[in-house]
Amino acid sequence: MPGSLPGPTGSSPTLVTGAAAAAETGVTPATVRKWVQLGRLEAAGRQGRTHLYRLEDVFAAERATRGRGRRGRPDGHD
Repeated sequence: MPGSLPGPTGSSPTLVTGAAAAAETGVTPATVRKWVQLGRLEAAGRQGRTHLYRLEDVFAAERATRGRGRRGRPDGHD
């Protein structure tokens, strides 16, 4: 997978870039940055200037976000 840094088998989690995290979860990179901003996702490391995220944390952030829906009036008109 481009943008990922797998550790040795069984010893460390797979780290992915924000772009790869977005591709894995079907969202935009801006959404991944928003998860970080909201505290739903935390960088596990860096490669140069690029933040790296644990793939399992990315999926957890997606699950936490999924189902929240839009906030606003129940009839869908804000």
